[in-house]
Amino acid sequence: MRGDGGASKLLERVRRRVGEELSMPPRRCEEHYRHELKYLISYGQKADLNLRLAPLLEQDSHARGGCYMIRSLYFDDYWNTAYQEKVDGVLMRKKYRIRIYDYSDRVIKLERKRKRDSWIYKEDASLTHGQFDRILAGDVGFLEHSEEPLCREFYVEYMSNVLRPRVIVDYEREPWILDAGTVRITFDMNVRAAVDGFDVFDRGLPTLPVLEPGKLVMEVKFTEFLPQIVRDILPGKAQEITAASKYVLCYDKASYLRGFGLLAGRLERAERVT
Repeated sequence: MRGDGGASKLLERVRRRVGEELSMPPRRCEEHYRHELKYLISYGQKADLNLRLAPLLEQDSHARGGCYMIRSLYFDDYWNTAYQEKVDGVLMRKKYRIRIYDYSDRVIKLERKRKRDSWIYKEDASLTHGQFDRILAGDVGFLEHSEEPLCREFYVEYMSNVLRPRVIVDYEREPWILDAGTVRITFDMNVRAAVDGFDVFDRGLPTLPVLEPGKLVMEVKFTEFLPQIVRDILPGKAQEITAASKYVLCYDKASYLRGFGLLAGRLERAERVT
């Protein structure tokens, strides 16, 4: 009996310890993990939140006119691991993307976003327009000896796991910050999937909305803790909290094109046979 009781207590301690580990950021000093919360809210709720946020936070100085447009090209491997792990709720996962702002090539970032439970860590490396064009064309050999570790790791993933472009995600972001950016609240509006191509600089790509009408994504990101004064104005517990990924939503929205492409290919082959 004593042995059983001791084993039960040990198991309980292990479970508690695992729970603590999952609720804490990884202990790597050189990496700055942030906590992330997501809400699916209405534009009416956004207007109310804007009134409450204005006295406490300030808008990001990079947002001219209050917001900026973000376009990201997401990559996934042969097995669509990033997509599947998100859908399956895997606690530790990563994804690669190339991101630009307002269709400009002044800032082009290769990014890797890693997630551990609700903690996120982002790495980035700058690219030129020419380098992006080479990656899009499948000419990635120059990344193998890049000075940027992220570029070299992207190259390994590209070659070994058949990392390839999957979908472009577009949206307008309204950012608010507190305490030099330790707390960041963003409203992502008009989230849509760009289809019929992977060139992020092509303004003519058709887009498809992915959220229900009147909805937007609110994200709250913070480092050590979220000040109570900010926590008090966030949507309450009854508010829908979403773990939906923009990548997953847009990939699903554009999936019909892949289906049509497959069907068209089959029809073309059938016509050749006949």
